[in-house]
Amino acid sequence: MSIDHPARLLAGVVIVALFALLYQWLTRRATARDLAYSNIAFFEMAVKPRRWIPRLLQALWIVALGSVVLAVSGPHMTLAVPARDGNVFICIDTSGSMQSADVFPTRAQAAKAAARAFINESPAGTKIGIIAFDGSAEVVQPLSADHQQVIASLEEIPSPNGATAIGDALKLSAQLLPPAGHRVVILITDGVNNSGTDPDEISQWLGAHHVPVYTVGIGTPNGGLIPGTNEEATIDENALRGYAQASGGAYARAENASQLHDALAQLGRITSLQRKPVDASLGFAVAGALGMLVAFLAGFGLGRYP
Repeated sequence: MSIDHPARLLAGVVIVALFALLYQWLTRRATARDLAYSNIAFFEMAVKPRRWIPRLLQALWIVALGSVVLAVSGPHMTLAVPARDGNVFICIDTSGSMQSADVFPTRAQAAKAAARAFINESPAGTKIGIIAFDGSAEVVQPLSADHQQVIASLEEIPSPNGATAIGDALKLSAQLLPPAGHRVVILITDGVNNSGTDPDEISQWLGAHHVPVYTVGIGTPNGGLIPGTNEEATIDENALRGYAQASGGAYARAENASQLHDALAQLGRITSLQRKPVDASLGFAVAGALGMLVAFLAGFGLGRYP
């Protein structure tokens, strides 16, 4: 939390401290006056179980005043708020290893279904684009706020074949994203890069320009042989974690279609938010006013004002 007027806050703290001391002194004075009763032993037994009441009222007054002091000091809190200028590229691996059936029905088909879940969970107004990559990267769908059009474009993603150029996909995303605003890259792949631009360098560049990459690793460690080849379909989790960490994103792993669907649906909700400073003055002012009202009514009803 940040404060626009620290001098007001300092002055308010002093006032609250003085109020606390004054309230305590008045309470002791009232108690001393009440002890003038002739039957002191009876009076002490009668009030002993309720000594917490004035302390509670005092604490409530202090908290309420403190809230008002914060309100006039111009507090701002950093909160997650819906992004109104969100731009997201989903990069989907279409290399030969995505033919593997260790994720039903295949890694490629599960990736399409998960991308659809992401789009469905993204709020209206978020612009989403699709990039497919094997040995190179290509745009399947430019950034668009028409989510139905984006979903339809998933059917145009090429069949799995060839090498894996993760860096090329990330670089193409960086080139096509707007220069400002809330920007995110979603990378769905088995993570075994073997062609094109170094993805580590591009991830660091994206991170430096405040574009997080959320990597989703699809597949099992021993995915079996790629259909029609003697090559084994694996997953490079360390690399995917590295891309996410370098860019300020996060990594998730999915060993089956259900996990992949849930991971992308959750990302659709998370990536539509951005952290922004929000003016909290009104909230603190209302809380302080309500606290004072409750303290006053409680003290009036219990006859506990000093």
